[in-house]
Amino acid sequence: MGKKVKKEAESPPKDVFDPLLIESKTPATAVLMLSSPENEVLAKACDALYKFASKGDENKLTLLGLGALEHLYKLLSHEDPIVRRNAVMVFGIMASNHDVKKLLRELDVTNSLISQLAPEEDVVVHEFATLCLAHMAVEYTTKVKIFEQGGLEPLIRLLGSPDPDVKKNSVECLYLLVQDFQNRAAVRELNVIPPLLGLLESEYPVIQLLALQTLEVISKDRETRIILGENKGLDFLLNILENSELSDLHIETLAVLGNCLEDVHTLQLIQLTGGIKKLLSFLEISTVPGIQKNAAKAITKAAYDAEIRKILHWEEVEKFLLNLLETNNDEVKVAASQAISAMCGNIDSKSVLGLQGIPQLVQLLSSNNEEVKEAAVTALSNLTTASPRNASVVAEAEGIEPLMNTLTAQRDGAVANAIAVLTNLSLQEPSRVSIQSHGIMRALAGPLRSTNSQVQSKAAFAVAAFGCDADARTELRNAGGLGLLIELLHSKNEEVRRNACWALMICASDELTALELCSLGALDILEEINLSTKRKNKFSEAALEKLLDNNLSQKYSRMGYLSSSNIITNGFYDCGQIKHGEKFLSLEELSKQELTDRRAIIFINAKPQENVVVEKAQDVSPSLSRTSSREKASSSVISPIEEKQELSGHISKSSTRGKGLRKGKGEKEEEKPKEVINITPEVQEEINVENSHWLPPPDFILMDYINDASRTILPLTTTREQVVALAQFVADKMGGPVEIEKLHNFSWELQISEIEFELKCNIVPIGKIKRGTFYHRALLFKVIADRMGIGCSLVRGKYNRAWNEVKLVEDSPKGLLLPPQEYLVDLMFEPGCLIKQGTAKADQYKRI
Repeated sequence: MGKKVKKEAESPPKDVFDPLLIESKTPATAVLMLSSPENEVLAKACDALYKFASKGDENKLTLLGLGALEHLYKLLSHEDPIVRRNAVMVFGIMASNHDVKKLLRELDVTNSLISQLAPEEDVVVHEFATLCLAHMAVEYTTKVKIFEQGGLEPLIRLLGSPDPDVKKNSVECLYLLVQDFQNRAAVRELNVIPPLLGLLESEYPVIQLLALQTLEVISKDRETRIILGENKGLDFLLNILENSELSDLHIETLAVLGNCLEDVHTLQLIQLTGGIKKLLSFLEISTVPGIQKNAAKAITKAAYDAEIRKILHWEEVEKFLLNLLETNNDEVKVAASQAISAMCGNIDSKSVLGLQGIPQLVQLLSSNNEEVKEAAVTALSNLTTASPRNASVVAEAEGIEPLMNTLTAQRDGAVANAIAVLTNLSLQEPSRVSIQSHGIMRALAGPLRSTNSQVQSKAAFAVAAFGCDADARTELRNAGGLGLLIELLHSKNEEVRRNACWALMICASDELTALELCSLGALDILEEINLSTKRKNKFSEAALEKLLDNNLSQKYSRMGYLSSSNIITNGFYDCGQIKHGEKFLSLEELSKQELTDRRAIIFINAKPQENVVVEKAQDVSPSLSRTSSREKASSSVISPIEEKQELSGHISKSSTRGKGLRKGKGEKEEEKPKEVINITPEVQEEINVENSHWLPPPDFILMDYINDASRTILPLTTTREQVVALAQFVADKMGGPVEIEKLHNFSWELQISEIEFELKCNIVPIGKIKRGTFYHRALLFKVIADRMGIGCSLVRGKYNRAWNEVKLVEDSPKGLLLPPQEYLVDLMFEPGCLIKQGTAKADQYKRI
C-alpha cells in the first residue's frame, strides 16, 4: 500500500470578497453605510441610527449634520421591506426635532410616508409613518400636502388598527389636520365619526383624550353634529360623564357637548332623554374648575339661539350660573359672567339673573383680574339694557362707584360696557343725579380720547345722555371734552360719528357751549359731513341746525334763513352771505377792520341806557353779566290775549315768545320779573358777541321803534292786523313804499355809505338807516316782530333781496279750525300786503 497524501482544501474564487466584520464607534460610519448596495448592511445601519437618534435631540442634530436624512429618504422606496421599515423608524423618531421637520418639508417626504400607510405594510411601518406625519402636521403647509396627496383616508382607516400606537399616532395626526376647516369637511365626508366614537372605548386614556379633542374640533360644524347624533354620539358622551373613573376626560367631554348644545334639535333630543337634567346635576356637584368653566362656556354657545335659551330656562340653568359666580376661580367667574350675558336674551332669565346676580356681579367689579372685571361689567350691561328694574338693582347694590372706577380699566371692553351700564342707569333720575355727582363728564374725557371705536362710540353716547343737564355741560367744557367730541367727527366709524353728532346736538342746547363749539370749528366739520352723501346722517344735520340756532348771526350768514323760532336778540348782525370754508368773523373782529366799500354789516342792539342796565344788574346774579340772551329768557310763554290785557304802552318781560327759550342756570328760580315794565327794559339782554369785553354802542332809535310799535300795534286784536300794521310801520321808517317801476331809482346805498363814514366803521346800527331796501326792511320787521311775539321767518334771496314769511289762520264760516296759510309780507311796494306763498306775485317779490 502506498502512503496516503493529505488532500488540500479548495481555495475560494478570486472574485469573491471575504466577509468583513466591522465594529463602528461613530455615527458617521453608519451614515456612510447607508450608501451600501447590501440590504443587510442597510438594515443594520438604519437600526443603529434609530437607536442613536432615540437617545436625545443632540444626536438627531448630529445625524442631520451628517446628511443622514437625504440617504434615508431614498431608502423609503427600497424594495427590501426590512430596509424600508427601519428607514421609516428613523424618520419617525427624528421628526420630533424642529430642524429635522424643516428639512423633511424641503425633501417633500409626505407622499412617500403616505404610501407607507398601505394595508399590506407592516404594523411597525404604520406606527412610525403616522408618528412622522403627526410631528409634521403641526405646520400648515404640511396639512395642505397631506390633504392634497390623499392622506386623510388611510389615516382614518388606521383608527381601526389593532395596534394602539398606530391608533394613537393616527388620531393625533387627524386632530392636528382638522384644525383647518377644509380638512374638517373632508373627514366628515370620509365618515370619521364612527371610528372616533369607537376610540372612546379604548383602554388607553391618551387615545380617548385625543379622540375627544378631535370630536370637539369637528363638532363645531353643524353637519358633523347631526352625524354625531345619528351615531348615538351623545349617549357615548353622557356615559363618560356618568362614569366617575373617567373623570380625567370630563372636561373634554363637556367641550364636545357644548358644541352639540348649539343645535335646537340636538338639545331637544338630550332634553327628551333626560340628558340636560343629568348634565346639570353632574355640574352642580362637580368642584373641578375646568369642568365648571367648560360647562359655562357650553351654555354660552348654546344660549345664542332663542329656542335653546327657553329650554335652558325651563331647566333652571340660572341657579347653576349664579353658583359659579361664588367660586374662587377667576376663569370660572369669567365663563359664568359670559353665560349670564348670553342668557339675557331671554326675558325671564334676565329677570331672575338680575335680581339675584347683580349684587354678585357688582362685587366682581372690584376684582384685581381685568378679565373678570370685563366679563362682569359686560353681564351688567346686558342685564340693564331695556330693563329699568335691573338698573334700579344696580343702584341699590351701590354699583355706581365701582362702575365709575371701571372707566379707568385697562381693557377697552370693560370701559365700553361700564359706560353702557351708566348710560342705562341715567334713564332714572335718582341714579342720574348720583352719577353726575361722581363727575361723569370729567370721567368721560378719558374714554373720548381712546383709540378704540367701541369705547369712543359709547362715550359719545353717554355725553348725549348726560348732556341734557346744564351743570354736566359746564363740567364737560371745563374738562376739555368739547374738543374731543369734535375730533370724533373725523372718525371713519359711522356709529362713532353718529353718536358724536348726537352729543354735539345735545350740548349745543346751551348757548355758551354752542359758541365754544363754533370757535373750535364744529360748524365747518359738520357742514363738510353734511355735504357727503355717505357720511351725513340725521344727527349731523340736527347738530348743525342746533349749533346755528344758538348762533343766529352765523346761521343767517351761512344758511340765509331764520325760522319763527329763531328769536333775534341784541348782538345779532348781518354781514351778508359767506362762502363755504370762509371764516365767520366776530363782531369785534369786524369792528377792527378799516372802512371799506363793501357791504355794510347791519347790527342789532336794543340795549337800554347804561343807568338802566346798572339798575337792573342789581336784581340779578352777577353770573348773568356774561350770559347769553336766550339763557336769560324765561321758559314761560304768555298768550297774545294775556299780552294785550297787560299792555297799554307797556309789555310783560316774559312776553317774548319762541321755541327753545330757557331759563339760564345763573338765574335764580325765586327771582321774578316785574309784572309790567317798559318795552325797552323788556329786552334786558347782554350783547351776544363772542368777546364780551367789547361792547358796541346802543341803538336808541331801534329802542324807540320797538316801543312805538308795541304801543300802537300790540293792542290790535288779530295777528293779521298786527302783521299788516307792523309792515306799514317798518316801510315808513325805511323810506316808505317804492313803486315797482321806479325801484332802480330808489337810492339807498349812498345813505348807508354816509353812515359808515360818519361812524368810521363798517358796522351800521339798523336804527340809523332811513332808506332801506329789501334786506334792511325784512331784518327790521323780524327784529320788532320777535320782540312783540309775532311769529315770522326771515329769508335771504339773491341781489339784496330778503323777505319775511308769516303763517296765518283763515277765518272759518262754520267755526272749523283750518290749517294756517303761509304768506309773504310786502315791505317795499304795497307795505302791509300779504301775498300768498307760491303765487306769481310772491315769486316776483323774491326775484328781480
